[in-house]
Amino acid sequence: MTIDTDAYRVLPGSQVKLGQWPTAVAPLYRDKDDYEDQLAAHVKRLSELQDLLYADNRHALLLVFQAMDAAGKDGVIKHVMSGVNPQGCQVFSFKHPSALELDHDFLWRTTQCLPERGRIGIFNRSYYEEVLIVRVHPEILKAQSLPGPVAKGPRLWQERFDSIVNLERHLHRNGTQVLKFFLHVSRDEQRRRFLARLDDPRKNWKFTAADMQERELWPRYMHAYAEALGATSTEQSPWYAVPADDKRNARLIVSQAIVERLGALKLRYPEPELGEAELRKMRERLSRT
Repeated sequence: MTIDTDAYRVLPGSQVKLGQWPTAVAPLYRDKDDYEDQLAAHVKRLSELQDLLYADNRHALLLVFQAMDAAGKDGVIKHVMSGVNPQGCQVFSFKHPSALELDHDFLWRTTQCLPERGRIGIFNRSYYEEVLIVRVHPEILKAQSLPGPVAKGPRLWQERFDSIVNLERHLHRNGTQVLKFFLHVSRDEQRRRFLARLDDPRKNWKFTAADMQERELWPRYMHAYAEALGATSTEQSPWYAVPADDKRNARLIVSQAIVERLGALKLRYPEPELGEAELRKMRERLSRT
């Protein structure tokens, strides 16, 4: 079954209204077996491309995942990246910043974790928290000790959007491809998943009082996400608003988008140091010893 990933791509400069973006679409698979076959094919191809990426050593790939709680970020990362060589993949999760991190600009702590050439980096939450949770919780902004004119300026969020876009353009110019995924889950589906966590003793630890507090701020988060997606989705570093009520659909869309981006890079293995004649001699020597 063909997946048109462009259908979920946020157009640069668009006015995003998340209420008009679907959180659920018709299944992109016929049944469970078909889903598993499709995902396995994507994972196999991704593993091949990751091997090429590592050998080619001219590009890196940064995958950014953002979402409301219980949208399935961890599951997407687990299933989609299951076949990738761990030596070529790095995963970072960004939570409350440390005192040291607060003493630097808002891009400092994530910049240190960018993937090297030849590797895939995954940000489970990212520098986008600085225009999402920080925007919803102004008290966090106060802790960043910004100069008064900056912290109180009317263009604070637009300036941060500009900084992010400039960073991603810089990364692209220097060989790092950036793909960003917003897992768009509905409030009703989040409620169902929260209840499932409460009903399963093995998952109780995943639920905190803060989850409920953040859920009550849903409209403010949707506004922050909508503005961030529209302001920072570019042709080179696009956002995908992925319908996430169906976890299987979300995994297929994300994996397809990653395979497409890596496949477009025209990666190649390096030329061997030895010519065919020398390789043949080495083969003959090895066969005799």
